Amino acid sequence: MLKFYFNGSPNPTKVALFLEESGLPFEPVAVDTRKGEQFTPDYLKINPNAKVPAIDDNGTIVFDSNAILLYLAEKTGKFLPAPAVRGQTLSWLMFVATGLGPYSGQAVHFKHFSPKGQDYAHNRYQFEGHRHYQILDDHLARNRYMVGDAYSVVDMALWGWARMAAFVLGEDAPTKYPNVKRLVDEISARPAAARAIALKDKFTFKAEMDDEARRNMFKHMTTKVA
Repeated sequence: MLKFYFNGSPNPTKVALFLEESGLPFEPVAVDTRKGEQFTPDYLKINPNAKVPAIDDNGTIVFDSNAILLYLAEKTGKFLPAPAVRGQTLSWLMFVATGLGPYSGQAVHFKHFSPKGQDYAHNRYQFEGHRHYQILDDHLARNRYMVGDAYSVVDMALWGWARMAAFVLGEDAPTKYPNVKRLVDEISARPAAARAIALKDKFTFKAEMDDEARRNMFKHMTTKVA
């Protein structure tokens, strides 16, 4: 059975959404990153980058949430746009993978977790976050879904982060980008989305962002670089 290594953060949740939508049987394996479980030797064999999510599909290892979505879509033939729009599919999926996700993650870090006085970094990542959301909002003003005329893995990839827009960019973000909100609300109303979000509640994850969690989540704060 497919093993799904996850926690409740945005990237694993988008993969959980695909698994729930597709009906693929899977075994969820909790990785508590605030406790440092991503650095255990056994997990580093799964993902040497020490991040979640990852999957072990009967010996086929895949890590990075967007790579997993594409792998699962191609494996099952589900939620994959038509071959005629494969170029768009790859383009928008990589837009999420290399743009929306990383900039959102950095925006969250400098907005909520970095030491005070990091104004340049905060402003840069907030600007880039908003820039990416504007591109998405403009695209979705002309299209119901990200690619083609049907719900796909690209929409799932977007949903993982976009449902957290208020936390990433501020409470007014959903109203600033109504077309993104429209798609996020549509996906969030799906029963599979509720199950994906609730998956983490079957396990006990460390909730406190204490010194132990900071050491495990933000190693750059305790590691000197020459």
